[in-house]
Amino acid sequence: MGILTVFLDRATNLKDVDTIGKSDPYIKFELEQNNLVGDKDHGEQKSTTKENELNPVYGETFHYNIPTLDNMELTVKVMDDDVLKDDKMGKCKIKLEKLGLSDSPTPLREKVYNRVFGDDSYVFLTLTYTE
Repeated sequence: MGILTVFLDRATNLKDVDTIGKSDPYIKFELEQNNLVGDKDHGEQKSTTKENELNPVYGETFHYNIPTLDNMELTVKVMDDDVLKDDKMGKCKIKLEKLGLSDSPTPLREKVYNRVFGDDSYVFLTLTYTE
């Protein structure tokens, strides 16, 4: 068994999906092993919510106990916390196996929303994997 550590630094240029005020973003992580037969879910975790902020800084760390990096995919969803139903603000998928992760920190800048006009939205993460 190994430990995947995800450090969520910040997100930038998030799309405002609220009609009144600014969005209240949080980040949801979902980890899944995509096997040829029988995918395995390794759980989801979420950050704190940052009210009225389109460039939130988190500085939060998340840990997953996983058997291997083989076929592992981390889904990063940027969500807007709303009273009735949370809105999706952006998303990306990261294939962990291809990153060559180790106990040395690997910084990532992943695009979560592609704008036609203006700056794209990104999340900034640092990943490590220790066996």
